[in-house]
Amino acid sequence: MIEIRRSAERGHANHGWLDSYHSFSFADYADPRNVHFGPLRVINEDRVAGGQGFGAHGHRDMEIVTYVLDGALAHRDSMGNGSTIRYGDVQRMSAGTGVMHSEFNASPDEPVHLLQIWVIPQRAGDPPGYEEKHFDAADKRGRLRVIASPDGRDGSVTIHADASIHAALIDGAEEARFALPRGRQAYVHVARGALTVNGEALQAGDAAKLTGVDTVTLEKGEDAEVLLFDLGPLDG
Repeated sequence: MIEIRRSAERGHANHGWLDSYHSFSFADYADPRNVHFGPLRVINEDRVAGGQGFGAHGHRDMEIVTYVLDGALAHRDSMGNGSTIRYGDVQRMSAGTGVMHSEFNASPDEPVHLLQIWVIPQRAGDPPGYEEKHFDAADKRGRLRVIASPDGRDGSVTIHADASIHAALIDGAEEARFALPRGRQAYVHVARGALTVNGEALQAGDAAKLTGVDTVTLEKGEDAEVLLFDLGPLDG
């Protein structure tokens, strides 16, 4: 079964300095049909104006993955980490028992475009942690490259959840297939461009929820950048 969620169906909040689209219920956007999909809890597509950002705020018991599409994002946290991430970088912050952090556009005048992803951990109360890795575009060209996983396989960041995240760049005749294990489900989010997912045409911001399928096929891309989530049930 495949269920399509179009970009325009997402929640939207424009605060001037922040233009954000919510794939799942978040802040003032409440959608009982889209609270989570398995352990996937949040995909926010954010555009943050130059010199602006999120001041220090707290999280707990959540795996937070940031994927930058354009621009640069400066991060600081109560664990002593500080860095600036750009396109190709993947950042993982495990909130665990509690962490404070801030995120600001590192440029005074150019916007930063990013996806912030929250995944529900398999257990509460773990110590907080931080990690970041860089993945070259060549590693994602015409193939699904794992960028986050429970075991940190193939150099991915480690998330403490029953979920793996893959990224792909698909254009023209390129095709990528993902074998979905029995009992698991997949969520595909189109970050930019266009392509088909199991024959369904998707545009930037669209998503597909797939259950009860053996294979997820990404093809007929038009400068597409895609994230594929391999997800277990919420109860693990």
